[in-house]
Amino acid sequence: MSRGVCVRGRGATRLWGRRVAVLALALGSTALPWQAAAGGGAGEPGVAASAPAPKAEVTLATVEQPRAFGHVLGDVLTQRVLLQHAGRPVDVITPPAADRVGLWLERRPARAETDDQGRRWLALDYQVVNAPRALTTLSLPALTIATRGGTPLALPAWPISVGPLTPSEVVGQGALQPLRPDRPVDAVSTVAIEHRFRGALVALGGVLLAWLAWWGGRNWRESRRLPFARAWRELRHVDAARPEAWLSLHRAVNASAGRVVHGASLSRWLDEQPHLRPLQAQLEGFYRHSSERFFAGGAAAAYPLHELGRALRDAERRQHR
Repeated sequence: MSRGVCVRGRGATRLWGRRVAVLALALGSTALPWQAAAGGGAGEPGVAASAPAPKAEVTLATVEQPRAFGHVLGDVLTQRVLLQHAGRPVDVITPPAADRVGLWLERRPARAETDDQGRRWLALDYQVVNAPRALTTLSLPALTIATRGGTPLALPAWPISVGPLTPSEVVGQGALQPLRPDRPVDAVSTVAIEHRFRGALVALGGVLLAWLAWWGGRNWRESRRLPFARAWRELRHVDAARPEAWLSLHRAVNASAGRVVHGASLSRWLDEQPHLRPLQAQLEGFYRHSSERFFAGGAAAAYPLHELGRALRDAERRQHR
């Protein structure tokens, strides 16, 4: 009995071992699809791996690149991007903004251009804003330009070389010296300037002579036409104590009034000549001293006859200007 039980037990053990092996193979075969879906079995069992996000589609733009060499401080490099996708025009949503690009470059505001064939281009200007000490290689930046209703346009980076303005060491041979002599400046011809200056002087002299002639002619005419101007011309050469001086001023007063003026009619004459009213006190003194000189039979006191004659002449001249 014991041997039979033992044999039976060994057979049962072998049977259960085969069943376990078959079950393991079955479980392994069912796990393979999960492992493939999870990306090669790298994740933990029972956790589903997320699928990678698809990349956005972009189109390599048609670009006219600037010269790649021979640039120095201040140079402006222009990239021109053709605004087309699959042969159709596209519109840019937002062009690259004007900004500093690294240590060496500065991007200016973008602008649109149209060529002779009617194609539209986006022009991007970059200016070199720093000078290296030695020849340096740098790149215009790579860009992705979004378009309206189309695929974005991709611009690859474009390498360029920028050189120093001057070499760090001077050769010291020929004209390559640390300091150059002052450049001689050719004398500018001043013949035309001198001619214009002489012409201006002649014109100025002519104007001054014409003005002097007019002024002298006017004074000469007034000295013979206006009564007090004639009287002053005579008074300048005659002593105030002589009767001819007093008679000259009387004749001027009578000529301005058109009649003989006496001391009693002086106020009426001044009403007709309001510009002489400020000299009323001096004229009354003149007539009073004149009566004493010519009618009282006595010696008259000294009177400033020349001052009155000049004042009457000036008032008359102001009136006729």
